[in-house]
Amino acid sequence: MKDEELKARARIMKALASPVRLKIVDELSRGERCMCELQPMFPMNKSTLSRHLTELKNVGIVGERRDGARCFLRLLTPCVLSMFDCTMGVIRAEARRQTKLVSGGKATET
Repeated sequence: MKDEELKARARIMKALASPVRLKIVDELSRGERCMCELQPMFPMNKSTLSRHLTELKNVGIVGERRDGARCFLRLLTPCVLSMFDCTMGVIRAEARRQTKLVSGGKATET
């Protein structure tokens, strides 16, 4: 794999490495949302939420369109949601491994 590709992947992973940004992606997985709908879901001021959205926009995960004064956000790359399924697979596998270690059984790699 080329260095530039690795760097690009790292930028995307870094953009997703925040519970707030993961929640934004999760909310947008249900469809386009107005910023005015998202704001009440996050206990932070608008400028902080905007910085999180900018991180997602800069790597091409989230896009926006304006309609008058309203800003509508959407996922540009819904394939990012498959990463959520993969991470849950890792979490479940690790939980099984830890359970086996605690119960004295041998852990197997999955």
